Amino acid sequence: MTVTTMPNWLKQRAALSPQRIAVETADAAWTFAELDQMARSLAAKFFRLGIKEGKRVAILQTNSVTMIGTYHALSYLGATAVPLNIRLSVPELLWQIRDCEALCLLYDEGCRTQAEALEKEGIKAYHIQSLDESDLAESINFKDELALDEPHTIIYTSGTTGRPKGVILTYGNHWWSAVGSALNLGLNMNDKWLLCLPMFHVSGLSILMKNVIYGMPIYLQSKFNASEVNQVIRERGVTMMSAVSAMVTKLLDDLKEKAYPEHFRCLLLGGGPAPLPMLEECRDKGIPVFQTYGLSETASQIVTLSPEYMFEKLGSAGKPLFPAQIRIIDEEGSELNAMEEGEIIVKGPNVTPGYWHRPSETNSVLANGWLKTGDIGYLDHDGFLYVLDRRKDMFISGGENVYPAEVEAALLAHPDIAEAGVIGVHDDEWGKVPAAFIRVRPSSDITESDVQMFLRDHLAGYKIPKYVFFVDELPRNASGKLLRRLLIERLPGNLR
Repeated sequence: MTVTTMPNWLKQRAALSPQRIAVETADAAWTFAELDQMARSLAAKFFRLGIKEGKRVAILQTNSVTMIGTYHALSYLGATAVPLNIRLSVPELLWQIRDCEALCLLYDEGCRTQAEALEKEGIKAYHIQSLDESDLAESINFKDELALDEPHTIIYTSGTTGRPKGVILTYGNHWWSAVGSALNLGLNMNDKWLLCLPMFHVSGLSILMKNVIYGMPIYLQSKFNASEVNQVIRERGVTMMSAVSAMVTKLLDDLKEKAYPEHFRCLLLGGGPAPLPMLEECRDKGIPVFQTYGLSETASQIVTLSPEYMFEKLGSAGKPLFPAQIRIIDEEGSELNAMEEGEIIVKGPNVTPGYWHRPSETNSVLANGWLKTGDIGYLDHDGFLYVLDRRKDMFISGGENVYPAEVEAALLAHPDIAEAGVIGVHDDEWGKVPAAFIRVRPSSDITESDVQMFLRDHLAGYKIPKYVFFVDELPRNASGKLLRRLLIERLPGNLR
């Protein structure tokens, strides 16, 4: 079988357009030639640590040019990057590092406390800014070609079992994700993409791929700040950005009576359907919204709703990108007709080949190239996708996926908690937040604050329930399965 190869993306981009701006921040800019030089320098430092082809390397870093260089440096060495969510607790990080069998962890100053705690657990961790300079760059056999079927990244995504899975994303997955997006949005020589999403998320990482494949500059922010984003869009020539609904609400609040300039041509919106008032305000302020649907398993978006349909098809995620396909199937796997609800399955060259060291789980969701998403939805008569339930019980809080089973597992680690059920409830700021229903053991006197304090050592902050309700029993079916949908009926009226 012939393996398709391509020139190393950063090397090729630096050769084609060396003086073009690659990355811009508030006070500095780097050309593609300079980014390439940085990546090679980092690769030489990494090589001295034993990082080489076939190894997996965990990354625990905040958004920075150095983090961009880290991705490309690992690519030059043929190593697989495993970006970790910096908001996770130390036990969560430790589990992922061990699961992927990472050679080591590369961290920056912002993650020093977590890294030092991981070192105490036996993890080899290196502060990336403290690595010694290396004179090996000229002698290292950098990978000048990329095999599209080789893994580029492993991104961990939680599942309904409560344990995260490592999604393998190949160079080909990232390539076709970028190509599919370009065929949908088009390419413009004046484009500049604002990157304020975390680069450990597939949504942020996908922008880095577009950066070198398109030769398009990105304006990089360490984290999202509504006022700064609006100023950058107005004053620094940004034409595109990716966001979730909670971010857009803050952008609109900060804009007040102002509008976006005409050169801004795309706001790629993920995280579920947007409310009509928000879309109308975006229209009035000259903000073209492209609603999307995607997963870590699809290397970011795979379905997108273009602006011309944003009111006619309100609530729809749109149609598949050019290289992709979608279907709706029933429980037996038969394809359903328009307007019939069932499981969303997707197919395309941007779909993962599987989960790291999870053959049974891979085989349970992948068949003949089709990926079972676990999400429920339907296609209307025009072929537009409507997502009804994202991964069954999963909900999104401030752009972050929250899986109830994972939170429940952490709750049940408390010796006083006998049963736990978690659902998402509406929140004006974050969209949804976790609410927990727990049954405690006899004679327990734990309080809501005790529960929340306990979870701080086990879960990221956005996963900790904002509300804790103590109940005598949890609703279950005849086989003992928790019926989360019935928990909604037990919420106070103001949270339903």
